[in-house]
Amino acid sequence: MPLSFDEALDAILQQADGRTTETEQVAIERALGRALGAPVRSGVALPPWDNAGMDGYAVRRADVMGATRDAPRVLPVLGMSAAGADATTLPWVQQGTALRIMTGAPMPPGADAVLRIEDTDQGIEQVAVFDDRDANGRGNVRPRGEDVAAGSDLFAGGTTIGASHLGVLASIGAHTVPVHRAPRVTIVSSGDELVMLDRFDEVEAGQRIVSSTSYALPAMLRTAGADVRTLPLVPDTLDALTGALVGALDDGCDLLITTGGVSVGAHDYTRDALAALGGRQTFWRARIRPGGPIGTGTVRDVPWLGLPGNPVSTMVTGSLFAWPLIRRLGGHAGYRPLRLPVRFLDHADTPAPLTYFLRVILSAGADGMPEARLAGPQGSNLLRTMALANALLMIPPEVSRADAGMIFTAVLLPDVPLMTT
Repeated sequence: MPLSFDEALDAILQQADGRTTETEQVAIERALGRALGAPVRSGVALPPWDNAGMDGYAVRRADVMGATRDAPRVLPVLGMSAAGADATTLPWVQQGTALRIMTGAPMPPGADAVLRIEDTDQGIEQVAVFDDRDANGRGNVRPRGEDVAAGSDLFAGGTTIGASHLGVLASIGAHTVPVHRAPRVTIVSSGDELVMLDRFDEVEAGQRIVSSTSYALPAMLRTAGADVRTLPLVPDTLDALTGALVGALDDGCDLLITTGGVSVGAHDYTRDALAALGGRQTFWRARIRPGGPIGTGTVRDVPWLGLPGNPVSTMVTGSLFAWPLIRRLGGHAGYRPLRLPVRFLDHADTPAPLTYFLRVILSAGADGMPEARLAGPQGSNLLRTMALANALLMIPPEVSRADAGMIFTAVLLPDVPLMTT
């Protein structure tokens, strides 16, 4: 019995149970996009001292309360605190005095507020204060430890390290961090009709077609954090495919992905090849379109994921199933693509009782709700439409026609940034 989309996704993600890659220590320059293998704790406070939130004058609040342009408070200026100044050498701000201070500079002892330079006459030896509003509240002071308290946990294990994480890690002196090793993924593709670009003359002669997914699928899986190896194209014979799988497994991988040969055609040998190697198949086929001929299981204790061979079907199922599985194998706490409600603006027939995934382009509606338009024709051989899309629109099995104005769920394509002009 074919599984529903969510049943298939859960079954595939279960392949990662107990198989998360081990942790290794790497320099932070190499940690971008990896998942933390353990929590990171800060041994320092950020900021390390109370500092000024803007250029102005450090003062005692009580000395400037009630200051107006008609009745300014005039204070002698003791000197200056610049960014990078040694806080231990700054003069004490006594009653009735001020210290010139720059944004980010340490607060001098005795002062508890920073007045904006715009609310003064910008004096050097003495300053006239015309407004006391910054003497209230926090007084433009950034307290020590406001961002990070010393001894606190910064990021939990499983956190995906982004550019800002690297900045924080550098700020606390973390030269290296524990991260999960990138999952090793081997892709085996079969099809007598397929060639790589070095044989494009056969394509021009009308004899073969380019194996587009040999270029597209590895690229997408690398965005999930995979260390991808693609084997040479395999002829459509049982012996050739079995031999290729043996070679892939002997070289070692955390996930074996096959494309093509998973359906019921006369030259579809993937399931037979897996059976010949003692493989176990968890399920085969899902009630989705495109991508129904999909399967998963294990072979020689290595998770296997079988994707269909049509270019769009490969990329859709790669996004929906392979990408989340690789993220989970790589220790990422977040691994399911984001789903959100959107308003459909086009029309599409979805007559079979399946979950359809339409390639769409999302944009913001006038009321702020995301809206979806078809990216183009929806045939499973039309890869350009996949390239134009930034999301997949889920049409549930009970809907036979999707009309404009209907609300559906969109699955954001995990490797496509949502940008606008």
